[in-house]
Amino acid sequence: MKRKVVSFIMAAVMTAALAGCGSSNGSGNQEVQTQPGGQTPAQTQEQANANEQEETQPAQTGDGTVYKVGIVQYVDDASLNQIRKAIESMLITSGETSGITYDFEHYSHNGQADATVLNQIAADLVADEVDIIIPIATPAAMIMQNATEDNQIPVVFSAVSDPVGAGLVASNDAPGANITGTSDAIDTEAIFGLIMAVNPDTDKVGLLYDKSQAGSLQSIADAKAYCDANGIAYVEKTGTTTAEIQAAADALVAEQVDAVFTPQDNTIMTAELAIFEKFIDAKIPHYTGADSFALNGAFCGYGVNYENLGTVTADMAIDILVNGKDPATMPVKTLSDGIITINTETAEAIGIDYSVLEGMGSELRETVTAQEFE
Repeated sequence: MKRKVVSFIMAAVMTAALAGCGSSNGSGNQEVQTQPGGQTPAQTQEQANANEQEETQPAQTGDGTVYKVGIVQYVDDASLNQIRKAIESMLITSGETSGITYDFEHYSHNGQADATVLNQIAADLVADEVDIIIPIATPAAMIMQNATEDNQIPVVFSAVSDPVGAGLVASNDAPGANITGTSDAIDTEAIFGLIMAVNPDTDKVGLLYDKSQAGSLQSIADAKAYCDANGIAYVEKTGTTTAEIQAAADALVAEQVDAVFTPQDNTIMTAELAIFEKFIDAKIPHYTGADSFALNGAFCGYGVNYENLGTVTADMAIDILVNGKDPATMPVKTLSDGIITINTETAEAIGIDYSVLEGMGSELRETVTAQEFE
């Protein structure tokens, strides 16, 4: 009996001690225990969730308007990198001025020149319900167009050489659907004018390109037409990988062509650093449709200013988002800067006096071999 009384007393004491761990709030209800810093477990978890949300969501500015902008770069090369950076810079600058947030950091992707990857990116952007998609280069634009036919998300492409030929727009003046953008179409005849100015005795030209690149086809057709009209023979070599392009370059050297022409072809662009020395060793100048080729070792690049192209592309996207412009009625903007870019190291190695090209374009620039623009 005495043992039961002692047990009862011990239990009462323990109960009282446990009750003392929480103070009364004055209404008879026990308060929840607090964590270090004076927060309850629920408050601590709520704060953690809030912190996590802050990390994953863009900071809002101005009136709090946020546009989700998907930027899809076809492949990593100097020209397309330059365009992407210009687009991003313009979106940031415009946002700071207008108080609008253009969230591209969460929706920017690189397709790695892989159609499967690009299709998955397109599906993800549609699922994310982005407000606009900016694809850079023709293959990326074609896949984004297909992905937005049903949902009508606006698409503003950049660096598409032949928007009509690629089936992206009904016409450059009136695109006719949810897509418009900027074109870097080149003047193929003007490039052949450079070839003939440097070497009037040119009688055989190599055409190096990727036949799966829709943006290259019209320029190659124009090159053939020029050669046919001027009695110049041509040799076509194509490839879809860097290894195939290297083999194609070797074949053109073996053919003893006087010059090589490549349009704004992304496959050749990514392979240029692997082939330019082959042409230098053979004393064959490589004429191309973009300054990035010259940066990566080609003798000459002729075409648009890609920084300007990216800026104009971003301007068009902003016009659609902020001012409600309809892509179907926004003409494609074609830049035709006609800038000649010469790799001076390559020119010296081949033995070309490029001063003859002065005045044949809107501007003559010099560069040396590097991987990226500074």
